[in-house]
Amino acid sequence: MKIAVIGPGSMGLLFGGKLSQNAEVILIGHNAAHIHTINSDQVTIKRDGQAQTYKVPAFTNGTADGPADLIILFTKAYITRQALRENAQLIGANTVILTLQNGAGHEEILQEFVPRDRILLGTTNQGSYRESTSVIVHSGLGETTIGSLTGNEALCETVRSLFSSSGFPCTISHNIRFTVWNKLMINASSSVLSGVLAVRQGYVASDPPSWEICRDLIREICRTAALEECIFDEEEQIERIRRHLENAPDGYTSIYADLKNGRKTEVDFISGHIVRTAEKHGLAVPVQKCIVRMVHAIENREKPSV
Repeated sequence: MKIAVIGPGSMGLLFGGKLSQNAEVILIGHNAAHIHTINSDQVTIKRDGQAQTYKVPAFTNGTADGPADLIILFTKAYITRQALRENAQLIGANTVILTLQNGAGHEEILQEFVPRDRILLGTTNQGSYRESTSVIVHSGLGETTIGSLTGNEALCETVRSLFSSSGFPCTISHNIRFTVWNKLMINASSSVLSGVLAVRQGYVASDPPSWEICRDLIREICRTAALEECIFDEEEQIERIRRHLENAPDGYTSIYADLKNGRKTEVDFISGHIVRTAEKHGLAVPVQKCIVRMVHAIENREKPSV
């Protein structure tokens, strides 16, 4: 199987490196300097004091030969369409696209490139962070969940088996949309709020006004998900997220990091997805809408002069 991993950040390097043990893998990115470094230094993955190096060829957008059997997306959600357009040569008559990106609603873009029966959605609780351009630390061993929009179980099993044999515990969801909404529950509540407040995750649960806002966000997510036939108990979700924050109080989220470093966030595919879905059904979600506006306002703010 030929696999193209688009987005050679920490997660792309993690999956690309380990999958290369069992498949032909290439990495695709836009930064020519980074691509050069990956090719010259190779990909190193550190875990528990051990380091393993993998030789995974890397290419800038549009320069790799195609087609690929499987494309795995790890790009920022807002450049998905651009990345696929620039790498159209990788998409053949049988190419499957799997998104393991943050947020939701990616399938609307992916359908512009392949039919629904060749789209897989997924979430992963694997964790990694970068030490340098080509060196990452594998920091979490959580499960990856994948599913088909059309119930293509054979396709899911092929990918699941490949992931599992490469060291990524993987399960198949028969209701992948529910799985995605379940992950949105945290990302579009406590995670985005901690980014707006520029605080560690635990603060959201410990500060009464912050926790009140978080509860309102969770309730709006539950009510929106129900309109998409994904039913959650509001109080159960509030308690689940409270426990999550108390168990990992010192964590920082990707939206926090993006805002802190002056980068564009993926909020339009996280909280923005809640807003668009709610509006489609005529449901008001004022707290979610306010959070989206606040994130964009922070993105647009002027950097203080020195």
